Amino acid sequence: MSPRAPFPSSELLIVRRLAERVATLAHEPRMARIRSRWAAVNEGRRPDRAPVWCRPVGCWDELLPPETLACQHPRLRALERHFRQILIKAEIGDDTYVPPWFEVPRLFEADPPNRWGVDIRHVRPGDQGGAWTYDPPLKSPEDLLRLQTPRFTYRRTDTEQVLEETAQILDGLLPVRPVTGSPFGLLLSATIGTVIADLMGLTEMMVAMAENPDFVHAVTRRVADAVIASHQWLETEDLLDQNDQHEMTLSEPFGPPPRPDGSHALANLWCAANSQEYDQVSPAMWREFCFDYQRRIMAPFGRVLYGCCENLTLKMDDVLALPNLRVFVCSAWTDLDRLLEKAPPSLTLMWRQKASDVVFPDSLRPIRETLELGTQKLRGRPYQIVLRELQTLAGHPRRLHEWTHLAIEAAERNG
Repeated sequence: MSPRAPFPSSELLIVRRLAERVATLAHEPRMARIRSRWAAVNEGRRPDRAPVWCRPVGCWDELLPPETLACQHPRLRALERHFRQILIKAEIGDDTYVPPWFEVPRLFEADPPNRWGVDIRHVRPGDQGGAWTYDPPLKSPEDLLRLQTPRFTYRRTDTEQVLEETAQILDGLLPVRPVTGSPFGLLLSATIGTVIADLMGLTEMMVAMAENPDFVHAVTRRVADAVIASHQWLETEDLLDQNDQHEMTLSEPFGPPPRPDGSHALANLWCAANSQEYDQVSPAMWREFCFDYQRRIMAPFGRVLYGCCENLTLKMDDVLALPNLRVFVCSAWTDLDRLLEKAPPSLTLMWRQKASDVVFPDSLRPIRETLELGTQKLRGRPYQIVLRELQTLAGHPRRLHEWTHLAIEAAERNG
């Protein structure tokens, strides 16, 4: 079937050949083993070994330079990049699960169009790869008068058109299915700090916690209430999809039985949350200005994955007390020994690696030693080994392949 849009036939052929390779990969026996491995560990059971997963993030241009892409049409170029990334991850050899379908995000329209009634701006760096800074729109309590609560509309017809077009492009090689994240673009998340820092500025937010706490509470309350309302709206509109089919949260179904029409409730879904913006905030202030609000957002969900790159050593008691906590993320800055003392033995621990310690060393020896020591400590527990937030390979183009091999070996020795 030929798509309605005038896509170049040579580029369509490129995308379809890649899609065919991905479809073949999705049906390989190893995908069933990978899926079983993730599902077991996230149910609190010990799999054949701990799953190992890396997320290249900012170093994709080193693994897949833009100039190597053949397609020029924006739609086909995006698909080519997506499929090539999947095939590269398969070569790296980690536990990336490739489902036998292709997901198309549902489209939503926001009112106001800029979400909050104020424009979010970042000051971009002059150097490529440099750090940006905040240009916050809310500089004083008086600015709260400009803050609006976003409302969303599901663009059903537009979504169906994208689904149809994608199905035509893929020509039956991979079935397409619609999926919903959050209209905020945060997936189904309780990570409110990202939005609050955009609105207030990160430094300004932390200073205001001491100098003008009512201002911080007012902004945080508005954001948390809006996130809760969007989740409730998605549930009421039957727009929720199971989010238990991807790495880190891949699991067996949970919660109440699906509704007669096949739709799901928040109790069937995972909620991811972290508090990275509050890393340098004391436990008491983190609890007051962040976690107490997050608790309200996370409460209706069936399962919670909490943490990212922040240090939760002094905050773990509150996190461990969450009734629906299923995965605790132990960053490279969180005290693993203390966590092992406090965490129940059936709780899944995501052991995060420090990206700089993986990509910069010229020798693999310190990487091997870190993996061996950590997996020995984790032995007998359900755990994941995850490497994320990579921004460069630092001149070591095979480093993710090497790290994956070493991590799998360590997990096999210390299951």
